[in-house]
Amino acid sequence: MTAQTQSKLSVPPGQFGLPFIGETIQFLNDQDFARKRYETYGPIFKTNLFGQPTIFLKGEEANRFVLENENKYFISHWPRSTEILLGSRSLSIQTGEEHKQRRKILAKAFSSRALASYIPTMEAITQQYFQSWENQHTFTWYPQIRDYTFDIAAQLLVGMANGSQSQLRELFETWVKGLFTIPISLPWTNFGRALNSRQQLLEQLESLIQNRQQQSNPGNDALGLLIQAEDEQGNRLTIEELKDQILQLLFAGHETLTSSLTSFCLLMAQRPDILQKVREEQQQFSEIQSLSLETLQKMTYLEQVLKEVLRLIPPVGGVFRKVIQDCEFGGYLIPKGWTLSYQINQTHQQESVYPNPETYDPDRFNPDKPNNPAKTYNYVPFGGGMRECLGKEFARLEMKIFAAKLVRQYQWELLPEQDLDLEMVPVPRPKDGLKVKFEKLNNI
Repeated sequence: MTAQTQSKLSVPPGQFGLPFIGETIQFLNDQDFARKRYETYGPIFKTNLFGQPTIFLKGEEANRFVLENENKYFISHWPRSTEILLGSRSLSIQTGEEHKQRRKILAKAFSSRALASYIPTMEAITQQYFQSWENQHTFTWYPQIRDYTFDIAAQLLVGMANGSQSQLRELFETWVKGLFTIPISLPWTNFGRALNSRQQLLEQLESLIQNRQQQSNPGNDALGLLIQAEDEQGNRLTIEELKDQILQLLFAGHETLTSSLTSFCLLMAQRPDILQKVREEQQQFSEIQSLSLETLQKMTYLEQVLKEVLRLIPPVGGVFRKVIQDCEFGGYLIPKGWTLSYQINQTHQQESVYPNPETYDPDRFNPDKPNNPAKTYNYVPFGGGMRECLGKEFARLEMKIFAAKLVRQYQWELLPEQDLDLEMVPVPRPKDGLKVKFEKLNNI
């Protein structure tokens, strides 16, 4: 962009709000923050979040512009609180060649071979929880799904059984509450408490890593694979790197999956017609045979159902980038030094792509239909480009195993007089936690 072109462009419309904090409070507390401003200003607007001037944009072309210009105009960026608490060595914070090299190493924990080896553990933990829920009969589901996903993440990532009952989990919960906050490091703030928890988490992870490194066989969980993994030059991850990377994987393999599985349970309870179709598809598969990657791939209608869950209630509403070079989009200047956020949830609500976007309709992703949005930048629940979610297939695997086994064996209904509206930060979940009655299907 020439200086002459730049001088003719203005920044997008919008307002910055209060000094320093800008519109951060509204952003954190109003699930319709972006939608309201898009209605006022159009598909691109400016605001101020976490002390940074920030531009929001949405839609296929906007997503393509951001995701295909990584390291040219943009680099990964998070609110300062998130960057500090994730750690400078975590994959989400790394940029450029360092990010590229580390991503190759971490990908070894999510290869097809690794994923296939995770299935028996996922099945076993899933069945344990189903039995517990059957025994309870009525309960609040969201916190128990959090236990479930943490148990799977802890077992498959660091080899810890019953992780939801450990001190690691208690520290993790305190740490998560500080991720998206104003970074004021005082003992009584969420951020201050999260900093303290981070230090204790890293100490526990270091102990786990050192114990594993001393074993002749580090194991086939993610930690074991990452301890052994090397890049093209034979370099391995240091203990300091492993700690930050494992902490991020625990977050990614727990928080967002909890949201997605809860959304699936909620939407299926509200749409018994779709649930029945999922059950009919499952009848072609053996009840007694263990699941496999090949079997799961044949569950095409369930795949549509889960894609629509992630469209309607994406666990990540938007992704931040730092602008490293002046550029132009939509006739507006995107200034160097500003923050930019491409909006996943608002992209998924476009009427022109998804007619009646607030309606849950898995047929949108029927593979036989032309112009399937799942193959475009109109559908980005896992991001895209060189920073697409590394654990995407791990998440899809866990969701499919959970959903397939759940609908085969159990039925559930929503209890009355509960608030099903969604809280959105750090991930979407029903305000009252999804209260249900849970029981075995009559034909089982």
